[in-house]
Amino acid sequence: MKKSIGVSPNIETLFGTRDENVRLLEDGLNITINLRSNAIELEGAAKDVARAEQVFADYETLQRSGHAFSNGDLNSMLRVLTSDPNSTLRGLADAGRQRSFGRRTVQPKSSNQRRYLEAIEKHDMVFGIGPAGTGKTYLAVAMAISALAAKRVNRIILARPAVEAGERLGFLPGTLQDKIDPYLRPLYDALYDMLDPEKVDRYLEKNVIEIAPIAFMRGRTLNDSFVILDEAQNTTSEQMKMFVTRLGFNSKAVITGDITQIDLPNARRSGLLEAMEVLKNVNGLAFTIFDEGDVVRHHLVQRIVRAYDEHKTRVAEQQMLLLAEPKNLEAAPAGEKQASAAANAAAASAPSASEDKASPAEAKG
Repeated sequence: MKKSIGVSPNIETLFGTRDENVRLLEDGLNITINLRSNAIELEGAAKDVARAEQVFADYETLQRSGHAFSNGDLNSMLRVLTSDPNSTLRGLADAGRQRSFGRRTVQPKSSNQRRYLEAIEKHDMVFGIGPAGTGKTYLAVAMAISALAAKRVNRIILARPAVEAGERLGFLPGTLQDKIDPYLRPLYDALYDMLDPEKVDRYLEKNVIEIAPIAFMRGRTLNDSFVILDEAQNTTSEQMKMFVTRLGFNSKAVITGDITQIDLPNARRSGLLEAMEVLKNVNGLAFTIFDEGDVVRHHLVQRIVRAYDEHKTRVAEQQMLLLAEPKNLEAAPAGEKQASAAANAAAASAPSASEDKASPAEAKG
């Protein structure tokens, strides 16, 4: 099917740098887009052409309403749109408007990120699990700031296990806050990225934003709060159970973690792994699983995550083969014994040669 649509003013901004958005639409919707002097030609299956036409119509409508796309948001929306047949450009833009993220505009850059934000809006407890760089923590902090700005909660509580990544730092100097600050730096980075530094400092001073070591949360009930537990893969089973039972009235909790980067000593079982099994059928909470396709850092990070996943799969397959070899070795002698026993039984049941042949005297008689 071929269809031509008119060229609206400033439509070239939809094309992106070196027409990257055009190529994205072509690959994602399985269509061909030809840019003419006075028209845009769309060619492909009828439903795909209709979706592409809707994208151009939505973009024109958003431009007329004064919507401004920035920081690669348009490209991110198109990626979500091409991977999710139920989404529209206008719907994604309107969803972004409804959320206030301080001084930053935050748009989901993948369909999993969009589902993650929607899950946080709809559920009181959400688990975000996936590799590094998928936006689990950043988006959780953004949603916390949005809830605080809309006065849906009165405070934000940030928690993280104080576990080093494979090395011992020893005793750190200073107050308790000074000791735990290095472990919570990623959460601080997200806060300062979305809010003015003066506002962050004021919120911290007044405990509107509270940094709470998970080790000291036992016995508390967290009401009217947005609680984020980061690096949850490094919680023990006891810590995880303690944390998920702190939730009070009118509160939300977001638990984020990467189960491929567990730094617990002595190979203790991760509380996050246990929670994934124990809580998977509990109503009222949601799990969002990210993969390497959701990585929004440098493009090399996506390839690195994929390489580690493939290596892990190969190692697991090799271990399965090694475990299977002893069983095969045991099975072989057993089979030989069975064959030998069967042969012996057959020989015992067969009549002897002396019984088969009668003596010459008996034959004559």
